[in-house]
Amino acid sequence: MSLAGKVAVVTGGSRGIGRAVCLRFAAMGAKVVINYVSRPDAAEETKAQVEALGGECYIVQFDVASASEVQEAFKQITAECGRIDILVCNAGITRDGLLATMKEEDWDQVMSVNLKGAFNCIKAGCRPMMKQRWGRIIIITSVVGFAGNAGQANYAAAKAGLVGLTRSAARELASRFITVNCVAPGYIATDMTGELPEKVKEKILAEIPLGILGAPEDIAAAAAYLASDDAKYVTGQAIHVNGGMFMG
Repeated sequence: MSLAGKVAVVTGGSRGIGRAVCLRFAAMGAKVVINYVSRPDAAEETKAQVEALGGECYIVQFDVASASEVQEAFKQITAECGRIDILVCNAGITRDGLLATMKEEDWDQVMSVNLKGAFNCIKAGCRPMMKQRWGRIIIITSVVGFAGNAGQANYAAAKAGLVGLTRSAARELASRFITVNCVAPGYIATDMTGELPEKVKEKILAEIPLGILGAPEDIAAAAAYLASDDAKYVTGQAIHVNGGMFMG
């Protein structure tokens, strides 16, 4: 699978799953645009790793929740790179809490970044793809968007919303040969899961038939397939990468 000559924009590309996607795409020959919002050091580290692979990389800071920042950033990317072929909507946050006591701002913030953020980026990113009559849009959702999770009503609702967004965008953009799919990770070994108490980790592992956490590279592999020509006839789908934790 080759992405030679393609330009890939990865939101939340500085760490975790986003970093793994950037590295996988770079190894496949793509020019990678890393988005970050608050960790320039992490973005620079990802860029260094991309360049160590011989890849070409740009860093662009913007908040996916801000429509104006997204529009300006995508204009800049198109001007500098000449095109946008692949968009990975990966940026996301958590603000966990029980539904009965969840603060309104915690609900709103998660929705703004995780769901509206993807909408903002797809709206801006699909325009150059439509002119090119080719594109790949890949949205990172979550197992909890399908199965739900106590204490994560906001996160689960936003991630479930991304599935509907994926399918609607896939129908709208198919005539321009733009595919839209989502990847639903299970529990992946990242900074976020690394902060969980050991008892919580043990409970999670007991629910996973394979008995191990996934790696960011597992999600990057699914994204690589969806970005490639091997997936040219796949659109509007959700690929579950969760070790068997949810089978739907």
